[in-house]
Amino acid sequence: MGLKIESEDLDQMLMKIEESFDIRFKTNELTNVKTYGEFCDAIKIKININHSDTCTTQQGFYKLRETLVSSLEIEKAKVTSVTQLTEIFPRKTRKSQIKKLENELGFKLFLLRPPHFVTGLLGILLLGSFMLLFIDWKYGLSLFALSISGFWVSSKTGNELDLTTVGELTKKITRENYFKSRRNSQTINKNELDKLLEDWFVDFLGIEKSDLTRDAQLF
Repeated sequence: MGLKIESEDLDQMLMKIEESFDIRFKTNELTNVKTYGEFCDAIKIKININHSDTCTTQQGFYKLRETLVSSLEIEKAKVTSVTQLTEIFPRKTRKSQIKKLENELGFKLFLLRPPHFVTGLLGILLLGSFMLLFIDWKYGLSLFALSISGFWVSSKTGNELDLTTVGELTKKITRENYFKSRRNSQTINKNELDKLLEDWFVDFLGIEKSDLTRDAQLF
């Protein structure tokens, strides 16, 4: 069975995995990787550091909680895995608070997005621009430029939270900034790797978890 992943999407995900695990693959190093199992094995081989049984998600939560307490002056008892992010980041001060938190953590959270109706409308305009190209290329290009500009502006000005709870944010931080989430960044819990890589395919590429067998063809 094939997962039918676009090579561009897999490349984008790979770049995020490289950043999270502080590894780098050379050009064409993964050319012979054809299945999900081979892909996971390649990642594991590349990560060649000491193993530790400590839980990264737990450490990531403690680090996030401590940073929220110190940087945003939030009461420690109010920060649990089920705490709503809207309680921590009120709309009026959301951008400034998240930026302050990012500065303290040392990495971007990419937590904000524009409203769904805005991205939906821009998507319709983008699709319309492609159709208009066949009728009047000048108007088509103009509409294309307008929609692309709209996506850029909305991504910069969006103020909607992309996640709901502190627990969800912890999971995102642990996945996207694995070593920076650990107390000892020179160790890795190898028992967590399979679950983390599975989460990448499910959350980033939208693959069904049941389809992620070792023999599943990537393309």
